[in-house]
Amino acid sequence: MMSSEGHIVAKKEVDEFIKNCCEAIGIQAEHSSVLADVLVSADYRGHYSHGIKNIDVYLNDVRNKVTAVAGIPEIVKQSASTALVDGNNLLGPVVGRFCMDLAIEEAKSTGIGWVSARESNHFGMAAWYGLRAVNHGLVGMAFTNTGSSMAPSRARQNALGTNPICVAAPGNDGDCFVLDMATTTVAFGKIALAQMKGKPIPEGWAVDKDGKDTVDPAEMYGILPLGGRENTSGYKGYGLAVMVEMFCSMLSDSVCGYKMAQGIHESCSMSHCFVALNPEMFEDGFQDRLSDLMNFCRNLDPADGESEVLAPGDPERKHMEICDKQGGILYHPSQIKAANETAARLGVKPLTTV
Repeated sequence: MMSSEGHIVAKKEVDEFIKNCCEAIGIQAEHSSVLADVLVSADYRGHYSHGIKNIDVYLNDVRNKVTAVAGIPEIVKQSASTALVDGNNLLGPVVGRFCMDLAIEEAKSTGIGWVSARESNHFGMAAWYGLRAVNHGLVGMAFTNTGSSMAPSRARQNALGTNPICVAAPGNDGDCFVLDMATTTVAFGKIALAQMKGKPIPEGWAVDKDGKDTVDPAEMYGILPLGGRENTSGYKGYGLAVMVEMFCSMLSDSVCGYKMAQGIHESCSMSHCFVALNPEMFEDGFQDRLSDLMNFCRNLDPADGESEVLAPGDPERKHMEICDKQGGILYHPSQIKAANETAARLGVKPLTTV
């Protein structure tokens, strides 16, 4: 179905499309299924920067033999509540699912599971992993480093990545807290998506090669830290990005963002960290207290010009409700065009709109 903003595609159709593309270049079915779930979930939740837009990134990494298409992650070291995992250069979502499931298993046994992984690749939307823990009644956290795209406060050169953080926790009656954020002003994919759509980006997101603000995504050299310039607290985003590196690359003895390979024929060696925490190991009533706080915030009087106050995770819930009502995910025409060009190259069935 065509709307004024684009085309609607059923979730199942998108899922099958991604799996068909993956299997066309030799990715085994189980790995294809995990990647499809991560990408579709991102679009369904409204995070188009981490969805089907990125399918060619994953496919090209496999085609260029940057990413392995078969195998399993390997536990290098493990205690009752911690683990170090080698991803064996597999698809990031494959490594991420393995690690989060391991953290969940440990949390159910000891109260907490903390897993650091190396030799991995882009793992997609961080919230997918946090929500995996929430489905087991646990608090879930996910972190990953990325290639350098952020200049630290007062610096000219990029040294750190967007280094996202996710914390997700269960509330009552299916409600949940879901924080999923880059430690830069915005995720890199949102700038790439703006360029794909031929749109400018907001001032304050990015800088050009001279360190000046730019609204042209094609001129972007670096993304500002969360908070922007130093006088608007950008040093806090910078500090959080270093913290993510500590949890990911430092614990696993992997490479930092500034050392990460940027070439299309080179393995990026990303590292991740996953945490699962059982709130039942603490005082009873965690979910009640979390829901009370989120509902208190939701019921605050909106500021002038605003219609309502939202809790972390609410915008995504609203987007999913819209998708359910319209029978699928709304995609910009440029995204449909790019996906179907990929289908033509691979000889698979193109996306069918509702």
